Amino acid sequence: MDVKHAVKTTILLTALALLSSCQKSSPSTSSDTLEVLIGSAAPLTGPQSHLGQDNANGAQLAVDDANKEHIVINGKKIHFTLQSEDDAADPKTGTIVAQKFADQKVNGVVGHLNSGTTIPASRIYSDAGIVQISPSATNPKYTQQGFKTAFRVMANDIQQGKVLAQFTSQHLKAKRVAIIDDATSYGQGLADEYAKSLQGVEIVSREHTDDHSTDFSAILTRIKGKSPDVIFYGGMDAQSGPMLKQLRDLRDKSIFLTGDGGCSIEFAQLAGAAAQGSFCSLPGVPLNKMPKGVDFQTRFKAKYGDIQDYAPYAYDAVGVMIAAMKKAQSVDPQVYVKVMPTIHYDGVTANIAFDDKGDLKDGEVTLYEWQNGKKVPINN
Repeated sequence: MDVKHAVKTTILLTALALLSSCQKSSPSTSSDTLEVLIGSAAPLTGPQSHLGQDNANGAQLAVDDANKEHIVINGKKIHFTLQSEDDAADPKTGTIVAQKFADQKVNGVVGHLNSGTTIPASRIYSDAGIVQISPSATNPKYTQQGFKTAFRVMANDIQQGKVLAQFTSQHLKAKRVAIIDDATSYGQGLADEYAKSLQGVEIVSREHTDDHSTDFSAILTRIKGKSPDVIFYGGMDAQSGPMLKQLRDLRDKSIFLTGDGGCSIEFAQLAGAAAQGSFCSLPGVPLNKMPKGVDFQTRFKAKYGDIQDYAPYAYDAVGVMIAAMKKAQSVDPQVYVKVMPTIHYDGVTANIAFDDKGDLKDGEVTLYEWQNGKKVPINN
């Protein structure tokens, strides 16, 4: 028994020694590569899923392109992975997603899509020291909280509201305006900025709905009785499309105007023939005038289909984040966040630089008119 036991012990010790030797002298190939995890948060289910998937696809294309570059940071080969999470355009779900990313210690976050999810999530990212770059949340409050981790790569609603208001009075020559919003941080926020910037125009009605409603007949009937020249809606395409269709069913000929949330292909499909002659705004310039817009559109369409709205901005959000990592020679967000304010990044959408709040410097806004199912830019 003692001899057998001694033999077994010797064999076991030898095996353990060999295993230990292998682990020390033969590092796996993965040890030569540093995995960098970037989170993407947007609604991937529900009525806004087409916009959320658009963001996720834009971010994924950027990650794929970055991996083709074989980037080396601080002597380490880098492999980027995108983890897309569904926040359902819901503030509570958005904070759950944010906490999940914080617990995972992701290297950065692209998102969220909606202001209503972006703003509450931003505190969690700030507390965790995680850089957050939104490609689509436009409510000014997001970057007015003083969080050093919060950035955005498109114009905000102060800028957008002013452009929409000027367009209303100067281009549309409106004297009477009705305003509807969806009572979200984005929709109501944009409507408020629009209302504040109107000059020489009477607001004859201010109505609120929500971001789940589909029947607007009562609101529209009340507004019709006040004979506005323009009806402005602050909200997303899932509501603005049906709303415009119902407006025309009531034989109301008021001009319909909305912001970026309703400036998508989905809006035109939902509104149908009623979309003709309506107007919307988008932060940024048209794709064909973006520095790298035509190439991006070609490559994106080949892989994912038509762009809805924000995919180029999601692509740039990833790009500027990686540019900061390279400049800082660190993928640690608490390190590369320090160079974010100094970044000048030649993106698809613009030459991106940030002001002291984390907003895009010199953000532009473009107005569009829907003609034959396509949005045509207006030089105003």
